[in-house]
Amino acid sequence: MPSENPSPSTLIQADDAVLLLVDCQPGLSLAAESRPHQVLVDNVTALVRTANVFDIPVVTTTSATERFSGPVWPAIANLLPTPPIERHLLNAAADTNVTEALSKTERSQILIAGLLTEACVAFPAMSLRARGEDVVAVADCCAGISPETHQLALDRMAATGVRLASWIQLLLEWQLDWTHTATYAGAVGVLADFGGAYGLALQHARDMLASPAAVPAVH
Repeated sequence: MPSENPSPSTLIQADDAVLLLVDCQPGLSLAAESRPHQVLVDNVTALVRTANVFDIPVVTTTSATERFSGPVWPAIANLLPTPPIERHLLNAAADTNVTEALSKTERSQILIAGLLTEACVAFPAMSLRARGEDVVAVADCCAGISPETHQLALDRMAATGVRLASWIQLLLEWQLDWTHTATYAGAVGVLADFGGAYGLALQHARDMLASPAAVPAVH
């Protein structure tokens, strides 16, 4: 008998991926203590910029914007291709506006990131996976109430078949070949700003190759 949740393909394809970005709002950030706030903001910003470089659609949700959570973080507000979808259900997969927005992209690999890992990330991730979707939680772009509860939520998602990734792994997976010039500058730009020592090494390699010393003399 075939499985109701067939094993997903190993690699995540840029032309078949959509990003569901959940509740990156300041009010919820106050409760997210599983990683430093600025690290979280930088990681999510890197993820959204990466999505833009590789033409990945981004579906964004917010909740309790007027009463508690506030608008999306200023760091990403101008990077989002469409306005956030305001919802009241904890499980975004139960909101028809969200599921219709995902469906309209006609992408079958759903990436999910945001706040809080224990609920508004885990619930839709597990629900979408239960429906047979290929779901990937971008773990370093999520945060929970504590390191322990964040990790437990990741473990629970993984046990249901949700795959885990990091933003930098996705960028490298989509670039895959540094001779792909269409996305090279954008990818290196994201890594230069958020990739730490690896981004610095890539810039160094680029600058070395562009230097006069790297060009053989012609006699």
